[in-house]
Amino acid sequence: MYEPEILRNRSAYVSGGTSGINLGLAKTLARYGARVCVAGRDAAKAERAASEIAADTGGEALYVAVDVRDYEGVEASMQQAVRRYGPLDIVVAGAAGNFFAPAVSISAKGFKTVIDIDLLGTYHVFRAGFDACRKPGASLIAITAGQAVKPMPYQAHVCAAKAGINALVRTLAMEWGPAGVRVNAISPGPIEGTEGLKRLAPTAAEQAAIRARVALRRFGAPEDIGNAAIYLSCPLGGYVTGTILDVEGGFQLGDASADCLTPTR
Repeated sequence: MYEPEILRNRSAYVSGGTSGINLGLAKTLARYGARVCVAGRDAAKAERAASEIAADTGGEALYVAVDVRDYEGVEASMQQAVRRYGPLDIVVAGAAGNFFAPAVSISAKGFKTVIDIDLLGTYHVFRAGFDACRKPGASLIAITAGQAVKPMPYQAHVCAAKAGINALVRTLAMEWGPAGVRVNAISPGPIEGTEGLKRLAPTAAEQAAIRARVALRRFGAPEDIGNAAIYLSCPLGGYVTGTILDVEGGFQLGDASADCLTPTR
């Protein structure tokens, strides 16, 4: 049951919002009344995402084409949203890059690419977003990952980038709190139908093994991440800042594949 009044007359900018988790998040914001601008590198994909959001929710959606590694481009794209909607209320830094490889096989260029998209891109979106936001009450949200706190083989570049995002979120929460700007992050777990899950577990057997390790014994949905963003963006989360919100069904708690309900003697 959606309550469109929760974000009525609020505006949002979602980078990386053309697919997967971030598109689901953008749709959820629109369902709750926000006017949404989706940003992505591919203009055609961004346009399709905006059309899909409008058709799916009946809300207003704008699209912009931008590479988050280009600060001037990010700033210009955000000003497009401001000209359309006025000062922003919600800014989501969701663009990310990833591939699986042992550290000895990751080139310096490949490592830098992930850092530039994930960490530098998050800073670019947040820095431009701070200037573009309606303050106080603005909500800045990064999409991080469990690799920030739980090392994972073949993910050295991602672990470094996401750990940096978590530290950035907490630092900016301290610096920008006096202006009334809240800065948080959402850390998703395995989400059904996303490119990340397909890469992590391309076969049915691998997906079953991962599902068995989740305490809730199921994958999440993009809407679960969107619901977390609603909480962080509306008055219900008005006293929350500098927080990394895990939305992962207990995946990071450890191996839950054993049947914990069966007593042992």
